[in-house]
Amino acid sequence: MRQLKAQITFHRYRHAATVLVCLLALLPLPIQAERYLTPAEAQKLCFPEADRFEQKLVRYTPAQMAAIEKMSGVKVRNPVTKFWVALQDTNVLGVVVLDFVLGKHEFIDYAAAISLNGSVRQIEILEYRESHGGQIRGKKWREQFKGKSTQNPLKLHEDIYNISGATISCRHVTEGVRRLLAAYQVALRDLLPAAGRVPDAAPAAP
Repeated sequence: MRQLKAQITFHRYRHAATVLVCLLALLPLPIQAERYLTPAEAQKLCFPEADRFEQKLVRYTPAQMAAIEKMSGVKVRNPVTKFWVALQDTNVLGVVVLDFVLGKHEFIDYAAAISLNGSVRQIEILEYRESHGGQIRGKKWREQFKGKSTQNPLKLHEDIYNISGATISCRHVTEGVRRLLAAYQVALRDLLPAAGRVPDAAPAAP
């Protein structure tokens, strides 16, 4: 009798464990972040001719935030921006700005290289955490931004094409770059060495 009860108890526990395993199998797998580049690696990709990078941190004033939002049409949610000045000897080549935007569910870390005249030199995706839409890391999509400045629309479906299945990521990265270009004009360029010799904004593309 005692042995029979033990067998029944064992089978009940085994059944419960089987049900638990099946339920866990139905749960979505955790999203694995894809780390493509470190900030230092992105700096060298964007400015391979630079021999050093000087880190700077800027905290926007309320007036600067308002000016950036007015120029870009994008909300400034983080008043602090980290960027690096790319230098070759004593010559300033441009800046590499570290930023992040929200994809569909998770943050996307990226870096935007901006030339002295305020145009995009290059963008690099540093870390992508979404389960879909990683195609924005592709060279073809990123190269659309080259040469763009605050004089360009920089809008999805207008001068930046969309990637099917990654619409939100495409839109938010595009808006982020537009915001950074405005931030460069409003705040970052004044922090560069010999800022008085920094050229004016790049003209609009023909």
